[in-house]
Amino acid sequence: MRIALLLLVFVAASCRKDIEVFTNEDTSLDSSALNGFAGFYLLNEGNMGSNKSTLDFFNYATGEFKRNIYAAINPTVPKEMGDVGNDIAIYGNRLYAVINASNKVEVMDARTARRIGQIEIPNCRYIKFDKGFAYITSYAGPIEINPNYAQKGYVAKVDTATLAVVNKCIVGYQPDGLEITNGKIYVANSGGYMGAGSTEKYERTVSVIDLATFKEDKRIDVAYNLHHIKADQRGDLWVTSRGDYKQLPSRLYFIDKTQQKVTDTLPIAVSNYFLDGDSLYVYSTEWSYVTYSNVITYGIVNTRTHAVVTRAFITDGTDKEIEIPYGIMVNPVTKEIYVTDAGNYVSPGILYCFTKEGKKKWSVRTGDIPAHFALLPK
Repeated sequence: MRIALLLLVFVAASCRKDIEVFTNEDTSLDSSALNGFAGFYLLNEGNMGSNKSTLDFFNYATGEFKRNIYAAINPTVPKEMGDVGNDIAIYGNRLYAVINASNKVEVMDARTARRIGQIEIPNCRYIKFDKGFAYITSYAGPIEINPNYAQKGYVAKVDTATLAVVNKCIVGYQPDGLEITNGKIYVANSGGYMGAGSTEKYERTVSVIDLATFKEDKRIDVAYNLHHIKADQRGDLWVTSRGDYKQLPSRLYFIDKTQQKVTDTLPIAVSNYFLDGDSLYVYSTEWSYVTYSNVITYGIVNTRTHAVVTRAFITDGTDKEIEIPYGIMVNPVTKEIYVTDAGNYVSPGILYCFTKEGKKKWSVRTGDIPAHFALLPK
């Protein structure tokens, strides 16, 4: 979505007269304390070029939602978190935040969010872990929408003990999401910078990297402009395509792990999703350069049967209040559903908490463009 809306964000940002200075802020909310987790982190992307990525934390035990904790805990870090938070994850006792436009991964203590160090990765996108290593996708080149852009991206292999990049594997153009399963790394190549000029210039493949050799084994043809990729409980893969924002719609694709090819296409648009058991919670904010408008949808896909179970997991009408859904998570114990609203992209967003039945429990103000979650185990 960020690539599609990049120019719109620049225009919106240029119209701002006042830029809010974020302060640390606590809000008391209703909590489900006994759920196996201490809480969760929420990474706010912040407007590109504004250096306003921030980190929030919800404490399940106390019910406190703490806003902009990184700046308060790490007051001596120049420029705070940086520019555009693109992904966040916990591995071992460390918290990793991928900061795209600042070309780095911030590494923190998972319990305290105190800074440990950083990993320098140009135009970094998403992160996964396996056996003591972090794997991070990189566009490799600068942030530039250019139909003639020709530099392939790569996956960086990072030793989590030393935070050193120990290897790189070249993949397709502008690689985004990645997944690790069955001894392989699967990488969704987008070609997002090049497709602005022609649909045919988008990438349409998933790179398959052998973990043991860290070399690309093959490519799986899927669809134009891929984004997210996730393995279900059986090790099969679910891949999202953004489409071309004109004639080709966003779709959800199924890759059979044995056949190593797409064997099913679901007619549902997906901007982001969260997998809980066999239930894939999805939402879409599908922008069209034909109508110059968004179509927003929600749904749940059963990954075992491939059926769209429902197209409305928010059941109390609150979905009408959400301007731009931008992040999603489901608590695996309580089944509470969390959805973020990016609003107008240049003001603080909102985090909504829904019961497993889809009814609103609470909402709270966040940083700009709240997007990515990481559950903290007890």
